[in-house]
Amino acid sequence: MKHNKPTDKNSWRHKLHEVIYEADTPMGKLFDIILLILILISVIIVMLESVKSIDLQYHRVFYVIEWIITIFFTIEYISRIITVKKPKHYIFSFYGIIDFLSTIPLYLSFILIGSNYLLTVRALRLLRVFRILKITRYIGEGNKLQKALIESRVKIFIFIFAVLIVAIIAGTLMYLIEGEDSGFNSIPVSVYWCIVTLTTVGFGDIAPVTATGQFLATVIMILGYGVIAVPTGIIGAQYVRMDREDPVQLNTQSCRNCGATGHKDGAEFCYNCGYELSPPKDIEA
Repeated sequence: MKHNKPTDKNSWRHKLHEVIYEADTPMGKLFDIILLILILISVIIVMLESVKSIDLQYHRVFYVIEWIITIFFTIEYISRIITVKKPKHYIFSFYGIIDFLSTIPLYLSFILIGSNYLLTVRALRLLRVFRILKITRYIGEGNKLQKALIESRVKIFIFIFAVLIVAIIAGTLMYLIEGEDSGFNSIPVSVYWCIVTLTTVGFGDIAPVTATGQFLATVIMILGYGVIAVPTGIIGAQYVRMDREDPVQLNTQSCRNCGATGHKDGAEFCYNCGYELSPPKDIEA
């Protein structure tokens, strides 16, 4: 098999790509740490702005900080585009769309009237944390967890469907037992009470008063522990099975040509397009 080999390993684009997309170099790790700090600061500001008393006092400070962060993210977004061979793969990828949506609101506030509400979209930046945590010690475990969730989805769906059936039956029984005098005005309201009780939330806005209703409520509460434990057990068992069957370690290398990630340790070429990868560099944890 003939592999495509890059001819610009010493170019500024290639070096910038290593800093932005890789986490196995000192500069790449520093970049990710700075990015993580700015994301957390931005999300904290979004939350503080929703508190009117704090926003009135520090609105200008928040505004200046947000502009600094937005400019940094804008430069980062443009850099990610110009350092890859096929920009559209990044632009239309999940994280590419998240990067764009979390950067554009502040600019739209100058163009569209009433677009200030879009500034809360900045909270989407928190999703970028999952990409930043691509350090070697995390990427393999993260991929395994994702795969375990995907492969367990049918079992979890069947379980949730069974719980929903139980909630409908128990809610209907509670409606017949308690009736409107106890606040169970309809079957949907009774099903709502059953789901709240079954999930151990217990708002307390509706409560049975008859002995029979209280007995049924007790049974539902006990079943609630199973509702919490079963999905956890399903995913946990799937995760352990995958850990035994696929102990392969992954690295942080990102293909500059197609943007593929999740390459095996020691991989020299991209598994997706055959483009030569940058050799991994050891850094201290």
